[in-house]
Amino acid sequence: MHPYRTHTCAQLSAAEVGQTVRLSGWIHRKRDHGGVLFVDLRDHYGITQIVADEDSPALPVLDSLRAESVVTIEGEVKARAAETVNANLATGAIEVFARQVTVQSAAEELPLPVAGEQEYPEDIRLKYRFLDLRRETLHANIMKRVAIIADMRARMAAVGFNEFSTPILTASSPEGARDFLVPSRIHAGKFYALPQAPQQYKQLLMVAGFDRYFQIAPCFRDEDPRADRLPGEFYQLDLEMSFVTQEEIWEVMEPVIQGTFAAFAGDKKVTPAGEFPRIPYDEAMLKYGSDKPDLRNPLIISDVSAHFTQSGFGLFEKIVGGGGVVRVIPAPATHEKSRKFFDDMNDWARREGYAGLGYVTRKAGEFGGPIAKNHGPDRMAELYAELGLGENDGLFFAAGKEADAAKLAGAARIRIGEELGLIDEDAFALAWIVDFPFYEWNEDEKKVDFSHNPFSMPQGGLEALEGQDPLTIKAFQYDLVCNGYEIASGSIRNHKPEVMVKAFEITGLTKADVEERFGGMYRAFQYGAPPHGGMAAGVDRIVMLLCGVKNLREISLFPMNQRAEDLLMGAPSLAEPRQLRELHLRVVEPPKKAGE
Repeated sequence: MHPYRTHTCAQLSAAEVGQTVRLSGWIHRKRDHGGVLFVDLRDHYGITQIVADEDSPALPVLDSLRAESVVTIEGEVKARAAETVNANLATGAIEVFARQVTVQSAAEELPLPVAGEQEYPEDIRLKYRFLDLRRETLHANIMKRVAIIADMRARMAAVGFNEFSTPILTASSPEGARDFLVPSRIHAGKFYALPQAPQQYKQLLMVAGFDRYFQIAPCFRDEDPRADRLPGEFYQLDLEMSFVTQEEIWEVMEPVIQGTFAAFAGDKKVTPAGEFPRIPYDEAMLKYGSDKPDLRNPLIISDVSAHFTQSGFGLFEKIVGGGGVVRVIPAPATHEKSRKFFDDMNDWARREGYAGLGYVTRKAGEFGGPIAKNHGPDRMAELYAELGLGENDGLFFAAGKEADAAKLAGAARIRIGEELGLIDEDAFALAWIVDFPFYEWNEDEKKVDFSHNPFSMPQGGLEALEGQDPLTIKAFQYDLVCNGYEIASGSIRNHKPEVMVKAFEITGLTKADVEERFGGMYRAFQYGAPPHGGMAAGVDRIVMLLCGVKNLREISLFPMNQRAEDLLMGAPSLAEPRQLRELHLRVVEPPKKAGE
């Protein structure tokens, strides 16, 4: 007999009744029924109920052990009485009567409970992550993550992609976030950078003559954490193809992404492959107030500025006259809502830092609220008719500078959808956002800057860069969104050195700057570069959506906390003086703040 187990804790069934077996695992729970001890024994695979009665030498040993101690049990498989069968347990038809127990490792008193999965402070959970990972839900999330990544790999291989590995120690790249720098011992005063993304390497692979590259790539960015963004590192399904249009990339990748979602969505609906909406960026910002719209929400934002060029409601007339806009979000069938619902929305907008969220009520065709009163019932009826709204629909207004009004309208659309229960919780709604602006205005530095990926191909190529207002140029750039999250981003890349130089010159860099910063890429483009493009899908974010959680730490093995600290391993930590000398570094402490 095997020294530790003949079966896992999920294998035994009525077919093994009468057999002598050996199981190993953790003591999940204990229940003392007056001389009979019931133990739930847990391993990676599941749980088996162990029974130790007064005649069993295992009883005093098991009775003395704390939960989470590791034991090996030898005993006989017996059928449970019909009334005690546990249908929720894979091994619920049987129990094992313990004849012998071996203690492999006794547990101390636990800093957090495993069984029951009670809410516990995150710092404790992260410090004792090895215990937290024993919890059923987190354990299941991690295994689902493993299965999702394996599924992605299989689907990518099935459509002809090859998995390549790109360097982890590399040069700094302009991905929009801070680099993690790694000092060089051999080259004093110089630093490697951890890759923010394998962007340049995957493009160089296309120049090198390979095709259909992918990897599950670790990426490193020194940026502040959020619920949907881990500090430090994250993983991408990174891919690149040569001699493709963006439409071909969408056609190849829709079945891959949709297939993975469908495989793990359970009963939830998934947008069919070939039917992902393709929404231009400008349209997304107008209709949804966001470049990552949640299409489960049926509400559509409209611009009604033209209705307020002349109006009895002076505030809106003044805003429109000054170049601002008025955006509206419908609130359907709110005739039975009290005034408080509308006032609460206005208060919420103010707490978010906006001037407020105006509103109009309507009950049985009768308009209410200051905006309607001042604008007039006839004009309101005209506006409602244009929007296709009914006699019991309310309306919220976001007014101001276009960017601010769009942002408020987008946030209000989400909140109204949630408050009115309009969001389809049983769906994954996928869509492409396309035609992103190539440039944006950097207000802080008073200059034109890249709005997205600097290596994208501008629509119109060199001619557009030389003859068009930079802020009107679109890029062959696209994002894939799902339920209000960006889950992938990609583009057709620029592969022409003269276009690359001109694109960066518009942002204030010279040809010499480009050669210095992106020497490898620039040099490669001189020797025959194919048209190419690709994308990167956020593995962590996709797993988070499919696991139905709202925090990435619930689907990651050993995440950092919100302060970018690894409480389990104690990182970051101070370096020893010897290490600093070897790396030619000296630590300069930041100046202390007043009162410290």
